[in-house]
Amino acid sequence: MASRMHNKRNVPTMGANARGRIQPGGQQQMGLFGLGGTAGGTGPSTTMSDTKAKNVLKEAVDAVVNSFAKHTHGYGRVNVVEALQEFWQMKASRGAELKNGALVVYESVPASSPPYVCFVTLPGGSCFASFQNCPTKAEARRSAAKIALMNSVFNEHPSRKISDEFIEKAVVDAKSSFKGGPNDDHNPSTSIGAFRFMLDSNKGKSMLEFQELMTVFQLLHWNGSLKAMRERQCSRQEVLSHYSHRALDDDMRSQMALDWISREQESSGAIMRELEVSDHEIEAARLAGRELRFPKEKKDILMLACSQMGPI
Repeated sequence: MASRMHNKRNVPTMGANARGRIQPGGQQQMGLFGLGGTAGGTGPSTTMSDTKAKNVLKEAVDAVVNSFAKHTHGYGRVNVVEALQEFWQMKASRGAELKNGALVVYESVPASSPPYVCFVTLPGGSCFASFQNCPTKAEARRSAAKIALMNSVFNEHPSRKISDEFIEKAVVDAKSSFKGGPNDDHNPSTSIGAFRFMLDSNKGKSMLEFQELMTVFQLLHWNGSLKAMRERQCSRQEVLSHYSHRALDDDMRSQMALDWISREQESSGAIMRELEVSDHEIEAARLAGRELRFPKEKKDILMLACSQMGPI
């Protein structure tokens, strides 16, 4: 990442000893609102064997890709990389708000021998990766494009939109799981109220769009910035309102990297330990075909910190 490090510190920070930890394979979302725990499992292997889970995932991906090909290209073999790009260009032409345009970006992991890995970032920011053991770099790109296309197509289904019905069910589930009070969802100072505020603010958006926004708050939570803001008496609603309109950019990444440089100076090995966690999360999400921007952004921030410090 080529952004310059500087001393401008808009994002509140906290010391290394107080930072929050994230369990491998988990994603803290409800935890962002003080509802505790981690959300998300460790992949299909929790309910079925790894081999069966991988076969089920591959069959599902192929089915969606073939269906998309049939309705857009007719029968025959589809170039999935081209199909994914065409899908997002089609969305843009139909009025979708894509701040960074409709370009799909691929990133191959440097390797001298297989299996090769490739990441793909969609125009909105969601990130996926090749979910198979790929013998060539080209196959890794196709594998990444397949899982991204499946999620892109599935994300268009009405059931993937945040509706009034979805919000009510999500809030009821949150109240039940975390023993919230009867009126907590209408009080933005409570955890459940903040959760409802986030959902209401994103009504009509898709799950992928909501996940893209949540990635910002996941990173702020991981970095310790949310706790620091609470200690400065910032209300949840103030924090949510501010960061709901702030994009994840190089400036924010640089500020977080500065925080991790400070942690490393206070506790030697802090960055390497966190890199190991991030690598584990990325690999688990990749093989399960899950969206993985959060752990990938963590790794990019930590690597940016390393590049500024030199050898650790």
